[in-house]
Amino acid sequence: MNSANTPHATLLLHGLGRTGISMRPLATALRKQGHATLAPTYGLYSSLPAILDAIDARLTAFREAHPGPLDIVTHSLGGLIARALITRRRPQGLARVVMLAPPNCGSPLADLVTRFGLEKVILGQVGGQLRTGRTEADERILGPVDYPLGIIAGNKPYDPVLPMLLPKPNDGKVTVAGTKVDGMADHIVLPVSHTLMLLDAQVIAQTLAFLETGHFAREPAKPAAPTAPPPPSP
Repeated sequence: MNSANTPHATLLLHGLGRTGISMRPLATALRKQGHATLAPTYGLYSSLPAILDAIDARLTAFREAHPGPLDIVTHSLGGLIARALITRRRPQGLARVVMLAPPNCGSPLADLVTRFGLEKVILGQVGGQLRTGRTEADERILGPVDYPLGIIAGNKPYDPVLPMLLPKPNDGKVTVAGTKVDGMADHIVLPVSHTLMLLDAQVIAQTLAFLETGHFAREPAKPAAPTAPPPPSP
């Protein structure tokens, strides 16, 4: 863990249309590392302020029981919720944050859904945060990143159609470029899809690595093959 001998608490924030159960593989791995975990569920059609209110109530009780350093791990929309939560009222003891496939710059897929008039049905009341053309008011809600943040992006979508509608590379829903945000401490791209990355062993291992060290684990560069000596002169 990233503070010696101090038990950490971890808040896990799920993506659009999911529940806290979707974060279970990460929660299990974190608990094995000694973290207490909280994975709240928030309604599909809730507004961002309502989501923050619901999380705040759960988080307050969680922190009373587990007052150590607080890490946050998110998936998709959960990354934007984390940014808004920290901007609204920074949790005491905030340590490190890992975001999986966050639409920090919005998603072209959300733009497409809006263009076809399906925003309310598919995106609910958080469509303004998910689109690429956010208003200044929406950006202020998310706020700047001034905390240790690691971002994991995917570039191997499994759906054969949706990725064709997005700039490449993408994970099927969010582009790699769209996951980035000013102030992030580290960024890594893995061969995973948006939907299935929560189950991926590499993603889980890299999440744990960032929470432990403040950066992702990268293999050292392989040494160059030795150059064959020139043939002897006759």
